[in-house]
Amino acid sequence: MASILRATRTRPVWSSLARAQFSSSAPKNGALKERLAELIPLELENVKRVRAEHGKKSFGPVVVDQLYGGMRGLPALIWDGSVLDAEEGIRFRGKTIPEIQELLPKAPGGSEPLPEGLFWLLLTGEIPTQEQVTELSKDWAARSAIPSFVEDIIDRCPPTLHPMSQFSLAVTALNHDSAFAKAYQNGVSKKEYWGPTFEDSMDLIAKLPNIAGRIYNNVFGQGKLAAIDPTKDYSHNLSALLGFGDNAAFVELMRLYITIHSDHEGGNVSAHTGKLVGSALSDPFLAFAASLNGLAGPLHGLANQEVLLWLTKMQSQIGANASDAAVKEYVWATLKGGQVVPGYGHAVLRKTDPRYTAQREFALKHLPSDPMFKLVGQIYEIVPDILLEAGKAKNPWPNVDAHSGVLLTYYGLTQMQFYTVLFGVSRAFGVAAQLIWDRALGAPLERPKSYSTAAIEKIFKDKN
Repeated sequence: MASILRATRTRPVWSSLARAQFSSSAPKNGALKERLAELIPLELENVKRVRAEHGKKSFGPVVVDQLYGGMRGLPALIWDGSVLDAEEGIRFRGKTIPEIQELLPKAPGGSEPLPEGLFWLLLTGEIPTQEQVTELSKDWAARSAIPSFVEDIIDRCPPTLHPMSQFSLAVTALNHDSAFAKAYQNGVSKKEYWGPTFEDSMDLIAKLPNIAGRIYNNVFGQGKLAAIDPTKDYSHNLSALLGFGDNAAFVELMRLYITIHSDHEGGNVSAHTGKLVGSALSDPFLAFAASLNGLAGPLHGLANQEVLLWLTKMQSQIGANASDAAVKEYVWATLKGGQVVPGYGHAVLRKTDPRYTAQREFALKHLPSDPMFKLVGQIYEIVPDILLEAGKAKNPWPNVDAHSGVLLTYYGLTQMQFYTVLFGVSRAFGVAAQLIWDRALGAPLERPKSYSTAAIEKIFKDKN
């Protein structure tokens, strides 16, 4: 991508006919799509150069334990939007969370980055202007309506069906109007796959607030559903649909929340699932619905709910202003009971998750005296040493899930079953951005090689 940013602008590769063929019916700003059309041929040349120079070089050994251990740490994917470093945390197109908090455009009167700006960065590697993110907000608002039959699907779901199941159903149903599926049926050239994929991805992101808001309203009975305001940004509209549009601090939290949850390189379950399913040329709606099903698992997106349940149970047993000794005793009891301390440790990170730090700084600014936040801070000071002493974690530091539920609860969004839906809205940004680039660069069908235990034994027989 560095070569892209240094390169001079070229003429868009798309003809006006092709743009018309794959454009959706909603009015929209074309600046982001036009910029992508300029960047794609440059990145194709960059990928060609990298493969020519390094394609035959070894990129890390594979050991048998990695096959049995969930491919942990196995270098096997290309993911352009973000890279996770074990020591410094996530970087979005090379920029840290503090850097994007500083550089990305803000809403008038706001201090947190607009997710619209992060999506622009994920796609282009460039920091957008205020005007560009404003136009992107308008574009998404114009695309935001969901088909009436999708509304009916959501409305017919029993309130006992988990919000994530409803979310996945609704996103899958959006496939009905997929621009990519229609273009593929009509024989679109492989070189033009990215165009209808872009349109589907923009429609997907735009429609998620209406889907999430409708689910929230149906399950938790929040009254009449608000309408999308075309003059407001994405996070404000999502907050309004959830009934929190008048709370400026909650809107700011949503801007931060969506931004830091949007992407976390390609190896996590939701990101990898979207990339895998998309590699079969499934449209973005089907690919992202699969991502949501992975995100719903307790070892992934459901983790913040697990943290809050643990904190709430702790507070009920030892009190709201418990001593350090009482907290330590409760943590030890958790470990000795064969359970983990939720929200601590990470598959890659070996330090405090920068996303946790960003949320902690938000809390220090907006809710420094909240008892639950104080407990989270107390645990932050206590748990790492206990985990190290117990030998329970290579990384004893908190991850993003250790904090997000407390913030949502403080502002009145207490329905923990819904938290993963918000994570899902956020994760669409990273999955969609990578899927567009995969189509632009002609990424192949994923097909890794698998082995049976008997085959492993046969390979190494008599080789000791």
